[in-house]
Amino acid sequence: PAIVVLPLAIVAAMIAAGLGASIHAFLTITLRVNQIISGLALTIFAGAAGLSSYLAGIWNLGKTPVVHQFLRLDLFGLADAPVVGPILFHQTLLTYFSWVLVIAASFYLFKTRMGLHLRAVGESPQTADSVGIPVVRYRYAHVIVGGSFAGIAGACFSLMIVPTWVDGMTAGQGWIALALVIFGFWRPDLMLVGAYLFGALSSLSLTLQARGFHISTAFLAALPYVMTIVVLVFASNASSRRHLGAPAALGKPYEREER
Repeated sequence: PAIVVLPLAIVAAMIAAGLGASIHAFLTITLRVNQIISGLALTIFAGAAGLSSYLAGIWNLGKTPVVHQFLRLDLFGLADAPVVGPILFHQTLLTYFSWVLVIAASFYLFKTRMGLHLRAVGESPQTADSVGIPVVRYRYAHVIVGGSFAGIAGACFSLMIVPTWVDGMTAGQGWIALALVIFGFWRPDLMLVGAYLFGALSSLSLTLQARGFHISTAFLAALPYVMTIVVLVFASNASSRRHLGAPAALGKPYEREER
């Protein structure tokens, strides 16, 4: 039944993404490899190099009929309410779960001791280590958890948006997620706002076409990626990152003997 299969699919996606994140954690934390190089290498290995296509071929995913998927709900019978109905009351369980995750992440980061420790590790790992915070353990744990959350996002494509497996189905939208972190000033609530803004841009071409506007679909489809490039270029400067609220130790490997 769907009530069993769909949660298991989410868990499987989290485990797979968590394993990938653990490789990234080992390379960047233990071996102190540059984070950008490690991230690009894993992206190429998993996507462009064909690992996902290879596994899909083994399991014949592209030809497997859709049996279960997350469907939109009509909460309290308000799905047809003007404006807010489709936005708030006509979503899938995964969408509502994402809202809960945003609230939970915000509470964790800004209202709990562990969240305070995590932010301290991001700002000054040397200082955090000096007061007894296990820097390496914190970094490993949160890289893996973050990767698992990315797995949920990936599962949304095959379980909700498409819903089936198609080669290249994410279309590089993970890079948009990276830009969202910067766009949202490293705050989960603002990242959610940014996600809806990018989502609106992504659906703009279809909406305008449906309303009879004749605008280049290629141009409109490229808008989210153009915004991503602009945000990433702006954030490439260290001074800009500080103004955006980036952690001071972002991207810097930590060596305990340097204290």
